Amino acid sequence: MKKTILVTGGLGFIGSNVCEYYLNKGYKVVALDNMSRKGVEVNLKRLKANENFSFIKEDVRNQKGIEQAIKKLSKSNLEILFHEAAQVAVTTSIKNPREDFEINILGTINVLEALRQFSPKTILVYASTNKVYGDLEEHKIIEKKTRYEFQDKKLKFGISENQNLDFYSPYGCSKGSADQYVRDYARIYGLKTIVFRQSCIYGPGQIGVEDQGWVAWFAIRTLKNELLTIFGDGKQVRDLLFIDDLIKAYDLAIKNIKKTSGEIYNIGGGYKNAVSLLELIQFLEKYLNIKIKINFSKERAGDQKIFISNNSKVKKDLNWEPKVNYKKGVSILIEWLRKNII
Repeated sequence: MKKTILVTGGLGFIGSNVCEYYLNKGYKVVALDNMSRKGVEVNLKRLKANENFSFIKEDVRNQKGIEQAIKKLSKSNLEILFHEAAQVAVTTSIKNPREDFEINILGTINVLEALRQFSPKTILVYASTNKVYGDLEEHKIIEKKTRYEFQDKKLKFGISENQNLDFYSPYGCSKGSADQYVRDYARIYGLKTIVFRQSCIYGPGQIGVEDQGWVAWFAIRTLKNELLTIFGDGKQVRDLLFIDDLIKAYDLAIKNIKKTSGEIYNIGGGYKNAVSLLELIQFLEKYLNIKIKINFSKERAGDQKIFISNNSKVKKDLNWEPKVNYKKGVSILIEWLRKNII
């Protein structure tokens, strides 16, 4: 019998790439998605071309629906569940904190409880976020011409898992709470769970919008020669991680589940792939030979001036590190957008 994986949010950017990766490895793959995000029909059509793929239209907030799906799949060798379904934008969480709570916390509890009751041997990989660390205001920064830098040289390699949690914004609270529930279900109930606190993930399949998926959004606006709004001064720094590198880390964590069960990992492009918004704009202008029209607006609440993931723990445990340089990765994303979106 072929092994089965379930991907909640399986039609989204990361979820659809996870589906494709495991389909290529010969798994039976089931995507569960409520299809609320614009453009996911493109991913569904692509995935349906593989005979080992199936789709469940369901919302993680529906307890009975999630229980039924996992109970049924548990009978067909459900080896892995990737929990990618989420409300993903800080701005949306501020406008509608109840919906954010219900999707990110209640939805995660529904998944955890269904696994605990019906499929306790299934490995759960949870996509968390660097936003659980708040705005990092305790770390002094230096302002340079095009970017911010940490004053403390020890932070050159980024923020580690030892950083104090500081849930900031409803989104930070909901994802951070879910993050801790996932960890605790390993401790209390013995589930095999792994948490990845992800930095800025980008790549093919990403249909960026202004509130989320900023690398793809910048590229889309540039390709359309449209005005680009920058919130803040543009010197904010993020480390960019190409989607293929993230999924390889997922796969390594699963293969080493005896070591990784119950663990939390920061994961991102690291200091070598850290870039400010202004620096990405400069790269896009050079790569596309275009001058980008920019409008500067008020800084968003809770926005980290710098986040770079310290990947030391995931490198130590899994011998993993990013392989795709951000310039190469963004170039690949641009060409995908040209063929599929623009």
